[in-house]
Amino acid sequence: MAQTLIEKIVQSHAVNLDEGHEVRSGDLISIKPAHVMTHDNTGAVMGKFNSIGATKMSNPRQPVFTLDHNVQDKSDENLKKYASIEQFGKEMGVDFYPAGRGIGHQVMCEEGYAWPGTMAVASDSHSNMYGGMGCLGTPVVRTDAAALWATSQTWWQIPPISRIELTGKLKDGVTGKDVIITLCGVYNQDEVLNHVLEFVGDGVQYLSIDERLTIANMTTEWGALAGVFPIDDITISWLKNRSEKIKKRGLENIPSDIDGINGNHPRINDENIHKLIEKGLKADRDAFYFQEIKLDLSSVSPHISGPNHVKTMTNIHDAEKKEIKINKAYLVSCVNSRLDDLKAAAQVVKNKKIASHVEFYIAAASNEVQEQSEDNGDWQTLIDAGATPLPPGCGPCIGLGVGLLGPNEVGISATNRNFKGRMGDPSAETYLSSPAVVAASAIKGIISSTFTYEKITPSSNITINGKPKSSIDEVKLLDGFPEKITGNIIFCHQDNLNTDGIYPGKYTYIDDFTNDQQAEVVMENYDPEFGKLVSKGDLLVGGYNFGTGSSREQAATSLKYRGIQIVLAGSFSQTYKRNAINNGFLVMEAPDLVNDLKNRLGDDKLSVKTDLNAIIDFKSAKITVEYNSSTVKEIEYPLAPLGKAAQELILTEGLENWVKENIK
Repeated sequence: MAQTLIEKIVQSHAVNLDEGHEVRSGDLISIKPAHVMTHDNTGAVMGKFNSIGATKMSNPRQPVFTLDHNVQDKSDENLKKYASIEQFGKEMGVDFYPAGRGIGHQVMCEEGYAWPGTMAVASDSHSNMYGGMGCLGTPVVRTDAAALWATSQTWWQIPPISRIELTGKLKDGVTGKDVIITLCGVYNQDEVLNHVLEFVGDGVQYLSIDERLTIANMTTEWGALAGVFPIDDITISWLKNRSEKIKKRGLENIPSDIDGINGNHPRINDENIHKLIEKGLKADRDAFYFQEIKLDLSSVSPHISGPNHVKTMTNIHDAEKKEIKINKAYLVSCVNSRLDDLKAAAQVVKNKKIASHVEFYIAAASNEVQEQSEDNGDWQTLIDAGATPLPPGCGPCIGLGVGLLGPNEVGISATNRNFKGRMGDPSAETYLSSPAVVAASAIKGIISSTFTYEKITPSSNITINGKPKSSIDEVKLLDGFPEKITGNIIFCHQDNLNTDGIYPGKYTYIDDFTNDQQAEVVMENYDPEFGKLVSKGDLLVGGYNFGTGSSREQAATSLKYRGIQIVLAGSFSQTYKRNAINNGFLVMEAPDLVNDLKNRLGDDKLSVKTDLNAIIDFKSAKITVEYNSSTVKEIEYPLAPLGKAAQELILTEGLENWVKENIK
């Protein structure tokens, strides 16, 4: 059967598949990604790694350590933390990049870990960026990272796959940042939430790798789990140019002993590039996509995003009329601090000075980017205009180091997130834009563009194809996994039920909070009556995007400890799903059941004890609900097949126990 590019990449990294199994969207499988990157959170992953009893890396060539988040902090405590990570990496034989080398995602691209046609993960939400290279990059949680260190594998459920067709060509002065801001602003109703996106179309050929990386990076803010561009002539040309630069630079910065054999870079070399060309990996023509979104690039114009919300956008033409005064401007972060970005900003500020009331901060995505920008004069042009340089790293983008927004200040930033309080004081307001708009705003002191643009309405449309019918007639169950479970339904209609509602934040950091105590407070913020309604063995049915919000795993474990057998929902936050299954707690999508219960029961009550008995048949992948009314006796609803990877984790009571068994 036909496969998408995503399915083909996943197929090559899937393990323990049944013979002849072609992976499809919806499959929950075991994977061995090519690489897993951790940054400053490596220390936390080390704790997980030690707690599961692991003593060595399963494959030292798979992990990559990069220090990039808190690089401005020179305190003894932080330096000690960084030293311990470096020492651990040395002991384990892992590739390590110290503070100052650059942002981890940029290093992953510059050093060829994010190789086209492969899968690479990171314990960071902006691993989507690797998709600009044609690499399937997606985030994992820290427990997954520890499992990968110990066993080289973890699990992944292939999300719905959407096709994003870009046609036409961008007008002069319009950038990749404007493209992704436009997509986030036009399709701002969770159309791509938890999807993987494939970018296609004749417009892609006009987008540079820098622009593709920017767009792929911010598919995170659009709500997607990955955004992948095709492996085309632009990709190959970039790799060839990069290979030549490395040859001129030399291999003295290559971190591991086995790298650099025969004077070649271990990943970006002529042989690997030739193999990539020969492979010619691309989607099949008749591959199935959940939905298709089309955008005419010639209809895109500069926009700003915000304040404080990524999916709220304003045309730069209208923004200028508002004369929004700014206090700070930022050209930093993994999304827009590459060579082209610095050049665009330098062209705007050349022979000009930053407004007297504005602070303008710049940081390159890596030390190599900074060196190249210094060589071509752009870096000095920005400094001459009054910009304040920061070391290559994350910094103010995540509220660390100098230059944070103060009370009631306004900032314009080329970063990827403008969440309230993220870049400083919660009372501050942050707008996002392209590097050129940031630079122009820093000069004028108000949000401005470099020149007058025509006000255009973006030309786009969306087509929903729905879900393909599963080709699996009967699910193979592991020994010991139940064929069926039964229970009464507790219905919570709320869409976007967040983790604070499920498990209040005030209990999160009480380290000695027992399992029974977790069970007592579950759903306390959402519905105080929930605890009185639920009984051990019940089945919880929720709404859509269940478990959105923070990454606290207690939002999953507290329901498990309360005796809930399974949570069924229209859809889940992927972080919530990972935390649940990693803790041996089963959650599954059942949108048809959710829609039916919403229609039948309404939303008058937050929680409803339905007295409806449900039978979940894992072997046949269906749910049967016994209504026993005068008109309806029972209804069957489909379920996605439950893969072996999930079955194993449920049987072993979670990922940590699974790892312990596999490293014995």
